[in-house]
Amino acid sequence: MTPSGAVTVTPISGKQDRNAFVEFPFRIYAGGRTWVPPLRIAVKELMDREKHPFYKNAEVEFFLARRDGEIVGRVAAIIDHNHDKAANEKAGFFGFFECIDDQAVANALLRTAKDWTAARGAKFLRGPMNPSTNYECGLLVQGFEKSPMVMMTYNPRYYATLIEGAGLKKVMDMYAYESTPGTVQIDRIRKVADRILQRTGVTMRPINVKDFDAEVQRVWEVYNAAWEKNWGFVPMTKEEFQAMGKEMKMILKPELVLIGEKAGKVVGFALALPDVNQALKPANGSLLPFGLFKILWHQRKISQGRVLALGVIEEYRSTGLPAAFYAELTKQAEKAGLTGLWEMSWILEVNEQMRHAAEMMGAQIGKTYRIYQTP
Repeated sequence: MTPSGAVTVTPISGKQDRNAFVEFPFRIYAGGRTWVPPLRIAVKELMDREKHPFYKNAEVEFFLARRDGEIVGRVAAIIDHNHDKAANEKAGFFGFFECIDDQAVANALLRTAKDWTAARGAKFLRGPMNPSTNYECGLLVQGFEKSPMVMMTYNPRYYATLIEGAGLKKVMDMYAYESTPGTVQIDRIRKVADRILQRTGVTMRPINVKDFDAEVQRVWEVYNAAWEKNWGFVPMTKEEFQAMGKEMKMILKPELVLIGEKAGKVVGFALALPDVNQALKPANGSLLPFGLFKILWHQRKISQGRVLALGVIEEYRSTGLPAAFYAELTKQAEKAGLTGLWEMSWILEVNEQMRHAAEMMGAQIGKTYRIYQTP
């Protein structure tokens, strides 16, 4: 028999365990005003190893921790074959980490993830990834007083203590830069952007939603080329990128998805999304019975947004084109009525070019997210 107080960690099995895995964060954040509850149906779709395209090139196991029959934590252990090919590494990842404030529970969860990935050839454990850098990732370590923006993580302060207490060390920080219309010297920035576009011969246009599938294909090719040398980058398969595009289509504003072209060739793109978290929060993770109505009602009040992705192919990175994209997004956001806080996230701490472009716009670091790794 398991001694009273001992922690057991087991893979989820069946619908009841899956539902418990999805539901556990609602216990951790109960009563909190900052956390934004995810839609339960969306989490279940992301966990679907039979249907979600991520799992065609990955191995994943989801675990629950229990003490005396009570669920006290959860974690996923991940082997991402696309990452290993791109980075020439044998990496194991952990993600979907949620835990009560108890070091023994955290140790058991992370040890389980490490052992599971090591048994499949991993040389180290890195995370959190939910389930890769193409999705939500990183542990919030600064900026707890603010709610997360769309597709960004949130967690209690004590998670960093638990993860570090389990022996993991910082390997990379990622910044969320913030700006408001009052902090952006928009006239000066637009003049600079106009000069950049004139000098490079690049033109910008919004995405054509009537030709959405073809546009996604064009952007996918640039996405993998633009990020291929970034730390932690994982190439997305066409199927995976199309699935993500389909999800975003429901919330995107075409004028906030910009494609840069020269002589008919796509050389860069920028994607910004209205912060739908402002509308999701009142729904408390459910569409029924009244969650959908709450989302639709609060969607009209969305005032802020997030620059989710901005990339240019290598030959244009030193031309100032990222700043030109930022300037055009700022102008379009103003037209769309999104005049509140804007977040540019995430940007690697070592990505000096993108950080400079954000800072040139008057943006400042508002949140810091951290990736950890075993020694």
